[in-house]
Amino acid sequence: MKNLMQIGRKENKDDLHMLAFEVELVDSDHNLSSKKHAHLPLFSAADIIQVVPSYAVPNGLQWKDGQREGLNRKGGTSINSMPNIGSHARQVRENRTEQGVIQSQRSSTSHVSLEVGSMVQVVSNSGVTVYGVIQWLGVPEGKTDKWAGIELDYEVNGCSDGKHGGQRYFTCKMGRALFVPVAKCSPDGRFVCSSTGTENLNPADAPPVPPFEDPEEDAPPIPESEALSLLVGRMKGIQGHINSCYLDATLFSLFGSSVTLDNICRKPADTEKPITCTLRKIVNRLRRHGFVPAVSVMNFRKELGCDTFRTEEKDPEEFITVLFQKVLCMEPLLKLRSGPETCQGAYTFQIFLEKEQMGQMPTVQQLLDTSCLSGDLKFEEMPSCLIVQMPRFGNKYKMFSHIIPSTELDVTDLLYNSPRECFVCGQLAEYECLQCLPDRKLQPGRIKQYCSTCNTQVHTHPSRQGHSAKALAVPADGASGSPVPRHTMQLFAVLCIQTSHYVSFVKFGPDPHSWLFFDSMADRCGDDQRGYNIPVIRACPELGDFLSRPEDELACSNPSQASDLVCRLLCDSYMFLYQNPAAPLSKPNQQESCEDEDMPFQ
Repeated sequence: MKNLMQIGRKENKDDLHMLAFEVELVDSDHNLSSKKHAHLPLFSAADIIQVVPSYAVPNGLQWKDGQREGLNRKGGTSINSMPNIGSHARQVRENRTEQGVIQSQRSSTSHVSLEVGSMVQVVSNSGVTVYGVIQWLGVPEGKTDKWAGIELDYEVNGCSDGKHGGQRYFTCKMGRALFVPVAKCSPDGRFVCSSTGTENLNPADAPPVPPFEDPEEDAPPIPESEALSLLVGRMKGIQGHINSCYLDATLFSLFGSSVTLDNICRKPADTEKPITCTLRKIVNRLRRHGFVPAVSVMNFRKELGCDTFRTEEKDPEEFITVLFQKVLCMEPLLKLRSGPETCQGAYTFQIFLEKEQMGQMPTVQQLLDTSCLSGDLKFEEMPSCLIVQMPRFGNKYKMFSHIIPSTELDVTDLLYNSPRECFVCGQLAEYECLQCLPDRKLQPGRIKQYCSTCNTQVHTHPSRQGHSAKALAVPADGASGSPVPRHTMQLFAVLCIQTSHYVSFVKFGPDPHSWLFFDSMADRCGDDQRGYNIPVIRACPELGDFLSRPEDELACSNPSQASDLVCRLLCDSYMFLYQNPAAPLSKPNQQESCEDEDMPFQ
């Protein structure tokens, strides 16, 4: 049950109230039903006396003349209020009335400026309160003052679908568009923390945040010897707020302990854009104090230039592209070549393949090799940072139920115009065969390249006579007798998603057991009105024990018998982040578009 509404006014003390409520159907998996149900026109906005969010009515409390009283009062009926699915809402204190809460919030947020996307409430002259989101601001035709077009939470008789005075200002469901002067709007008292930006991110009962003065020198990545004492615990890492978990997990993964990405903070501060300076402060605060409050991240989200970054849930790949391209003005991390002529840049690598090409529990190495060969893709040069996105679509679809992390990624055979050794004899390879990739007699999942002699011999087998080996571009200076150097990258972080919630696993040192688990919204203190999220970081050395086992043994393991965090890593992995510490990061992008302060992202 979402909202509880009191309908009608009492003329006599013995009159009974009518109660109405909104419901959302929940399926067996506790997901909100997507089915649309017709609303019955039982009442209009003029009949509503008060709207109380479900989380604001503790179980067992009822109304009586505007106040809530306990179960020991006679003639009362118990109201069981179901909290919103996925919310960390807590019960408000019993000695507060809803009117008092709303009045106190109204007085504390009256100075807040409203904008498109702000959640607001409107109180009519008769005392009716309705709630919604501002979808339009401006001066409508025939008016002289500023008005707001609000999309209401529920349908109300007499409201439109986004039209006012015969002109359309926005589009929504019929009966949900309300147009009123801005002066009649105030921040939504039910969600005051999430509707007013940074002003209310530190409620009175939140723990004090130590002041932070950003020194001139940038903090280095957190060393392995200090990571556990600095980071592990509650109120550690980056504090989440309003769908920020995708951003929190990404920033913590990229900048907590990675040395490859460290040189982005080495540019002189006076030459940077304001948003880059804001990012520097977040990184330095994380590395020095081990905690970044939500208000700091909200400032960064505001400067990203698009309203959706402040309020909506995003995919990490979208944020990563904006981060490197627009904020840091870096060239693409990857240069991908398709065929002999075409070369294009990218910031992440998306795995594309057919499920039938892989086993039930593939490794990241197998997924990357198969995807590159299937798409005829090669890396133009050795990347300094490789972000591999798994074949899944958010929390709605994933191709493989479990994926085994490859702690070391060998990209030697994925480099364009680079010497490669024959899979059979070790001599300089001249041919590559995609059809041999899944061959169970030739180590399935491994890229197969052959010298001229071995290519002929391997494909004389009846099961391989139909294969079409492709000639490789052999470098002119490649020596057939010398060993081919291997080019490898190290895993340093994994982003995971479960039910629209992102978390991350981060490796903070060379020791195999140096792994951390980070969740920016692991717990919550207080209710949705005056509460705050509690970020938590846990040490998970058991992850190192698991990943230290041979890959063929991991492929035969039962994930359900692993620890909770190991199972979560195998089941929910979304992105794997690899680094080459010996290689510098890509050079800054000198394009004029990166110098644009407005950054109009879409």
